Amino acid sequence: DCSNMCHESSGSALNPTIGIGKGTVSLEDIHDSELIFVVGQNPGTNHPRMLSALKECKDKGGKVVAVNPLPEAGLFNFKDPQTVSGVVGGGTPLADEYLQIKVGGDLALFQALGHLLLAEEARNPGTVVDLSFVEAQTDGFDAYREARGELDWAETEKATGLDRQQIEDVAGMLIRSKATIFCWALGVTQQPHSVDTIKEMVNVLLLQGNFGKPGAGACPVRGHSNVQGDRTMGIWEKPKEWLLESLDKEFGIESPRHHGYDAVEAMEAFERNEVDVFVSMGGNFSLACSDTETLEAGMQRIGLTVHISTKPNRSHVVHGRTSLILPTLGRTDKDDKHSKGAQFLSVEDSMSVVHSTQGRLAPVSDHLLAEPVIVARMAEATFGPDHPVDWKAMAEDYDVVRDHISRVLPGFEDFNTRVRTKNGFVLPNPPRDTRSFKTDIGRGRFTVSPLEYLSPPKGHLVLQTIRSHDQYNTTFYGLDDRYRGISGGRRVILVHPEDLAELGFQDRDLVDVVSTFRGQDRQADKFRLVAYPTAKGCAAAYFPEANALVHKENVAR
Repeated sequence: DCSNMCHESSGSALNPTIGIGKGTVSLEDIHDSELIFVVGQNPGTNHPRMLSALKECKDKGGKVVAVNPLPEAGLFNFKDPQTVSGVVGGGTPLADEYLQIKVGGDLALFQALGHLLLAEEARNPGTVVDLSFVEAQTDGFDAYREARGELDWAETEKATGLDRQQIEDVAGMLIRSKATIFCWALGVTQQPHSVDTIKEMVNVLLLQGNFGKPGAGACPVRGHSNVQGDRTMGIWEKPKEWLLESLDKEFGIESPRHHGYDAVEAMEAFERNEVDVFVSMGGNFSLACSDTETLEAGMQRIGLTVHISTKPNRSHVVHGRTSLILPTLGRTDKDDKHSKGAQFLSVEDSMSVVHSTQGRLAPVSDHLLAEPVIVARMAEATFGPDHPVDWKAMAEDYDVVRDHISRVLPGFEDFNTRVRTKNGFVLPNPPRDTRSFKTDIGRGRFTVSPLEYLSPPKGHLVLQTIRSHDQYNTTFYGLDDRYRGISGGRRVILVHPEDLAELGFQDRDLVDVVSTFRGQDRQADKFRLVAYPTAKGCAAAYFPEANALVHKENVAR
């Protein structure tokens, strides 16, 4: 479940606070926002289409605050290749303010921003906090206000690596903004205390009523459609009872009620020899997870590994005792070998828009099958021809699948008709649509979290992992990272020049890297040091090369 590996923290924070595990903004909201925070995210490499949306916001007078340990090129000088000025001009600086925060310091930052907003409201009542919204639609405000009444600025500066004045300047931008969006990605969600960090971001949004109005809201940015769409479809190791009941009613089956494993629990089950069959549909599990050596040893204990893949990857060679690789069509391939004719798929983007997608390329082989066909045939072979689910009908005609979805999942009524419209359709989103919150108490929820940040032992740095410009998830297409000025290799560690000097190293030194976690060491050999203007006290290395340094128990809580 790729949601479990990328944005599980977002759902865990958003569901109890605003009642939905997704973003609450549209593309038009980004265009119309007065202030956008881009936190722990590098749109230039990972979400390039977002840069043009940020530029439109800027063109309309909006402001952008970048919060990132690394100064990412796309936010400082964006050249839109689809415009004449972008091709021949000097580009557009997108970030009005850049907060070079320490890795893991975001929780402290948003606690400080909440403190400053409340302090300004106390000085000038009615000018900052949307009290009518807070009183009518939220719960927990009094406890939150009390918790943020005082702030230890010395510890805040230590946690964030930022000056008090920088934080106060950005708080001033928040105070002046009447429509603010917080965007974030894996730089936030992969922290140990990421759930509390995102809840703190929600607190600040709730304070000013930044839900259900144009140009405002929460925006967890997913990298591709599966990360959001698969969870919407109910792909989760702990499905809700209402979904299981709906599936049982639709298909005449009895779904199992015991919970399954998340990604880390699956790794632990591999180690205990408790997994007989592991099926991976897409992805590259051995390089997508942490603790590479432990994971790969566990995968080789499995009885049968099955990989449904569009291209070869590392997981195929660290297989179980028996292994199958089932090549499949990619989303850009034609899927036209069906009795009902050519088929199309449907996807959901980060804005909760569901639309169709259909491949146009000729497949590399006539023998390739589409993923829905492979899954349906596996199911039919497993359960037999007398099973109540008509697997063959779904494999031959994806409209049958969508008809089932329309009767199982709220918001997908008349699915087949609406998905065929030009722009698809938008799923219901109560915080955005009606300024309401489907939490267990029917209100948005302020929360109080203790201050937590990463404080390494003397002589150590805090490591973050990153992707290069020419990389898609675990797949990289070259050894150059042109936006960061690195070429010819990926086994590099980016370290601030002052940290290099203090630790007794020089730019381009070849080193072995040791990580420590709960008294255990992990080592990765032969990395090249690169002097780079990252946040002091921090270092950065490419994913998946540095995965071996990350202990499997170092997870978001």
